[in-house]
Amino acid sequence: MSLALTLAVRGLTLLGVLAVVLLLLVVALGSTGFSDRMLSAIVNEDLRGIRTGLAQTIRDPDKLEETLALRRQELVRFYGLDRPWYTRLPGMVLRVARLDMGEARNLRTFKGDRGVAELVQERLPYTVLLITTATAITTVLGLWLGVKLATRVGSLLDRIASYLSAVSYAVPAWWAGILLILLLAFKLRLLPSGGLYSTPPPEEGLARALDLLWHAVLPIGTLVLVSLGAWVYTVRTMVLNTAQEFFVTVARAKGLPEGRVMRRYILRVAAPPIVTNVVLGLAGSLGGAILTETVFNWPGMGRLYYEAIITADENVIVALTFMFTLLYVAARFVLEVLYVLLDPRIRYGRS
Repeated sequence: MSLALTLAVRGLTLLGVLAVVLLLLVVALGSTGFSDRMLSAIVNEDLRGIRTGLAQTIRDPDKLEETLALRRQELVRFYGLDRPWYTRLPGMVLRVARLDMGEARNLRTFKGDRGVAELVQERLPYTVLLITTATAITTVLGLWLGVKLATRVGSLLDRIASYLSAVSYAVPAWWAGILLILLLAFKLRLLPSGGLYSTPPPEEGLARALDLLWHAVLPIGTLVLVSLGAWVYTVRTMVLNTAQEFFVTVARAKGLPEGRVMRRYILRVAAPPIVTNVVLGLAGSLGGAILTETVFNWPGMGRLYYEAIITADENVIVALTFMFTLLYVAARFVLEVLYVLLDPRIRYGRS
């Protein structure tokens, strides 16, 4: 099978994964009754506020109830509760699949816009600044330290790094974030405890950008601290396992320089699993981190998804699920191409 045909088949398979995820999302929201219950609760909450406002102007109880009944019908139509879930939700999914994100029912941007695309455009840069930056820093440091430790197995540095990696992996990000806030923000007053800007925020462009970066230091440092250990140990293990393969021993027996052995026979073979973690980690970072963003009061994609679930904003839930799954599908397809380029053992040809 040719390379182009193989990649086309893999691409179609990944698109099938996207379709299945969206189908399961529709079934989960609809058949469980979650969508109807949450939307009904929102309608009732809206009616309470409307009742309070109308009670100031309408004194006749019968007239008040008649007006509220009309408003209830309007809200039911607005939220789509007059239709069964299996006719309401699939249309929403198909619209999103055409990249028409629609409008949020309950969530708003900082400027008051209801468009889901505007919500994503507003929150995504903050997630890139926080989660993606932390992931990139962790990746670079982990690759450097992991390869270094793989060449010094059993040394004091290797043992210390292994213990620290275990501790780092065991510490939850939200817990570490709370501890660092208490220590660095409240005790030592070295860094801000959270949020995007100081109070009041700077007005000048450069000062505002620097203030944003200053507020990002603590959450980025927290994420790097809790994820670096596991990544270092993962890279070390992958490189070490490859270095013990028979073909590496043969290359060294031929008298090849150690640097060439490391580059061509160890790192290149160990690259596919390492690249898999890097690409999927970077793609996953765009989804944000709900708990970390909540601890640091950071309005990223994770918080947006959490707020969409809490407010039962179906449009936002479906749109974000589609976007996150599409990112995963795109990352997987990129990996299929990179495997061919990186791993000398993978070759597609005519069968």
